[in-house]
Amino acid sequence: MLSYENVGAAIEWLGKAFGFRELREDRYTDDEGRITHAELALDGALVMLGWPGAAYRGPANHAKECDVARGWLDTPYVIDGVWIRVDDVDAHFERARRAGATILGELEDQPYGRLYRAADPEGHRWMFMQQA
Repeated sequence: MLSYENVGAAIEWLGKAFGFRELREDRYTDDEGRITHAELALDGALVMLGWPGAAYRGPANHAKECDVARGWLDTPYVIDGVWIRVDDVDAHFERARRAGATILGELEDQPYGRLYRAADPEGHRWMFMQQA
């Protein structure tokens, strides 16, 4: 589960850039119409998104206000993020790049599979891999 400042915008962007589709029956909203919980699926993976409240700051905004958090984002690796297995990582990478994902690591081959790393607009980090 990942927290977002704007769950609705995250749903739209994650669908466009990474190919997630929302499981509409699992969407919750508050009295103001703000989406507070949603579930997204991709190639058998399930990711829950939530809004923990007005005081929450996503990783990118937190880093603007906090030197320690900014230090966490200095590394291009996934320090605290999500790993998703996909069927065609090359096509997935191109889709993410075209949609404006921040590419943290280009496609690379490892003994365990082919992968790349990216960040979404709120600064959450993702690793997508096609197993060898």
